[in-house]
Amino acid sequence: MSDLAIRLAETTDLPHLAGVERAAGQALRGLDMDAVADDEPLAVDRLHAYQQAGRAWVTCADGQPPVAYLLLDVVDGDVHIEQVSVHPDCARRGLGRRLIDEAEAWSRRRALHALTLTTFSEVPWNAPYYRRLGFVDLEDAELGPGLAAVRRHEAETGLDAWPRVAMRRLLVHVERWDGRRVEAKQPG
Repeated sequence: MSDLAIRLAETTDLPHLAGVERAAGQALRGLDMDAVADDEPLAVDRLHAYQQAGRAWVTCADGQPPVAYLLLDVVDGDVHIEQVSVHPDCARRGLGRRLIDEAEAWSRRRALHALTLTTFSEVPWNAPYYRRLGFVDLEDAELGPGLAAVRRHEAETGLDAWPRVAMRRLLVHVERWDGRRVEAKQPG
């Protein structure tokens, strides 16, 4: 699988994404997070909505099923990484970072100023990894109403049984930050 490329997801890719997510989730079993590993991936109809909106990408070799994928939402005027999953057979090759770079490029084309995500704070390939990619932890007071709703939904579905955090990576030079909105200009 040396010629892996990122592209927008096609309808034929969608049935393969559950397998990628299930395989990626198996590593959580070693952290006593079996309930998360057993959680059902998004149904194909929900994935189809992302695909139709142009907010789903896959990583695959030509003619092969996807080995990684990315889903995006727009929350509080920022690009929100809803899901990024990499099959463990292809882990540690920079595929997650490349997908996040794709999210950044998509965000910049739309003049949006930040990427956000929510993740497990103590899973080594979650929050610590995202910090290395330039994301910073957000306090509850820094969450916009949409991101706060995402966090409430996660709590309601039991994900807060393990420590979680919302994170942001700004894509612009910040002139002024009031905790919710950015007064900024593009770097350069």
